[in-house]
Amino acid sequence: MSPKSSSFPSEDSDYLSGFGNSFSSEAIAGALPQGQNSPLVCPLGLYAEQISGTSFTAPRKLNQRSWLYRIKPSVTHEPFKPRVPKHEKLVSEFSQVNSAINPTQIRWKPVDVPDEPTDFVDGLYSVCGAGSSFLRHGFAIHMYAANKSMDNCAFCNADGDFLIVPQIGRLWITTECGKLQVCPGEVVILPQGFRFSVDLPDGPSRGYVAEIFGANGLASARDFLVPKASFDRESRPGYTIIQKFGGELFTAKQDFSPFNVVAWHGNYVPYKYDLSKFCPYNTVLVDHGDPSINTVLTAPTDKPGVALLDFVIFPPRWLVAEHTFRPPYYHRNCMSEFMGLIHGGYEAKADGFLPGGASLHSCMTPHGPDTKTYEATIARGNDAGPHRIRDTMAFMFESCLMPRICPWALESPSVDHDYYQCWIGLKSHFTENTGLQNHVRSDTES
Repeated sequence: MSPKSSSFPSEDSDYLSGFGNSFSSEAIAGALPQGQNSPLVCPLGLYAEQISGTSFTAPRKLNQRSWLYRIKPSVTHEPFKPRVPKHEKLVSEFSQVNSAINPTQIRWKPVDVPDEPTDFVDGLYSVCGAGSSFLRHGFAIHMYAANKSMDNCAFCNADGDFLIVPQIGRLWITTECGKLQVCPGEVVILPQGFRFSVDLPDGPSRGYVAEIFGANGLASARDFLVPKASFDRESRPGYTIIQKFGGELFTAKQDFSPFNVVAWHGNYVPYKYDLSKFCPYNTVLVDHGDPSINTVLTAPTDKPGVALLDFVIFPPRWLVAEHTFRPPYYHRNCMSEFMGLIHGGYEAKADGFLPGGASLHSCMTPHGPDTKTYEATIARGNDAGPHRIRDTMAFMFESCLMPRICPWALESPSVDHDYYQCWIGLKSHFTENTGLQNHVRSDTES
């Protein structure tokens, strides 16, 4: 199925807005049942089907579930079979068998989009992660590089939620709740279990994906956009459902599109967010705020204040702090940080960190500004006035878990083996008793 440009929403008004809300949407007026969720006969002869993102026993305020009213129920398919050929680079169970621990700072250059036809599913590969989808705790960080739309098939992730960050090329994503157009500079969240298909209207596309095996944040709730109901009623012989389950892919055939939902309501939905609408917080006197002030979304753990995964961005903003080293300070962190760059440059790395590239600084591994950034910053002195960081959008996936790194990521030709060199040039500026010498000189001059 090749979507037409006009069939994908382009304006904010083409979506529902809000975060954590309960929504209702109808592609045909009167398709939603009134007063109950599962009547004996649904309006328009539709089937009622619930999708739950939380257990039935979760407190009401934590419930995440939606009711879909569809032409045929999603259960109408042949048995699942292992997908052939097997996808060798998707991981959902990180162990010594399939991944390694490495405390060294690692940086990757941008990968090339493949020459051979490759859709979103086949272009997806794991970089690092921790935990297990089977144990329902952990995360995985993937990247993707694709050049063709998904053809007569849909993808479903039973292992966790996807947060997709496109870096080049728009994504036209069809979901069971409706359609989303996602541009570089936006992110999209596809909750566990939803079926979706990805079309590439611009051809080659590349980006980042975080997967968690629970979300809230500092962004404005009304800027989160949810698709409105739309549906496909046509027969689709040989349509394939690709199900990710335990890190492996399975396929099942059916004769209709999964996007046959005429109406739906609930709070378990896919949604997108435009990163340019984030209002960053910053210091207005001295010192540098920690990265948590730029958290867009967080997936919390059971321990208060500790995140399984934070999504943090570093957008254009003003730096005004006085007597302060304004780039991010040197630090070691009990969290592990995976960074990506959508466009522009990153304030702490003058060279080498490129759009489409990535870096990983694991738990307690030191990191911070490179030599060129440090020297240029202190050369400006305390008289440096307010400075605006322009033309940039960097982000970070931050987790309390230690990531294991996939072998193909460690062996990739895009690994920047000279990354450590960006700090080697840092020299000592130490001068003993500097304060005393300055004081004596001042007395002599007077």
